[in-house]
Amino acid sequence: MRENKYDDEKFFNKYKNMDRSKKGLAGAGEWHELKKILPDLKNKTLLDLGCGFGWHCKYAHDKGAKNIVGIDISYNMLKEAQKINNADNIKYECKPIENIDYEKESFDIVLSSLAIHYIKSFNDLINNVYNVLKTGGYFIFSVEHPIFTAEGNEEWITDEYDNNLHWPVDNYFDEGIRTTKFLGEEVSKYHRTMTTYLNTLINKNFEIINIIEPKPDPDMLSIPGMKDELRRPMMLIIKALKK
Repeated sequence: MRENKYDDEKFFNKYKNMDRSKKGLAGAGEWHELKKILPDLKNKTLLDLGCGFGWHCKYAHDKGAKNIVGIDISYNMLKEAQKINNADNIKYECKPIENIDYEKESFDIVLSSLAIHYIKSFNDLINNVYNVLKTGGYFIFSVEHPIFTAEGNEEWITDEYDNNLHWPVDNYFDEGIRTTKFLGEEVSKYHRTMTTYLNTLINKNFEIINIIEPKPDPDMLSIPGMKDELRRPMMLIIKALKK
């Protein structure tokens, strides 16, 4: 996650106008599924990796979490988080999510929303998450689905009338960096297979509790283009228990 488009003012202003930026969790198409698998947050300690505007941090606060740490590489993101999702028990820190170095078994829950596909080494991250997570604690994260990231361009194949025909899946087993367009700018992400996501966790002694390929919230299907999101998975949500 060394690349940081979000501190580029032009890019950041576009991001601020997205539904999930303006409406928070209510504007996130996967939230209706993610919230179902969150454990009881009352009196828990939570670490949010790639916290963005801090919507999940504030949700944890509202559900009674004791201490919450949100980290993000973007100063712009954290400035917004301080403005709109601040609380006495939420601490925001500016650092790459790969660099978590808290004391062993510091957190009951480690959460990450759509950030991990920006980092190069999933294995190193999982080692760090394992160290800071308490035994019996949960690691819950969402990423762009491997079917969505495999080909790289992240665009539908269309006909001459610009109708979406199908979603391309190519070079699936060739893991590594992909360059795509997001909000009109080139961004770099890392493609991984489903096998890599799951086996890395299993080999580190995590127990897989939930795997979800979320469909859009039914209430969002009236948004233009949203029905096409029912044709292939865009996101992957995993909940794992540290044994």
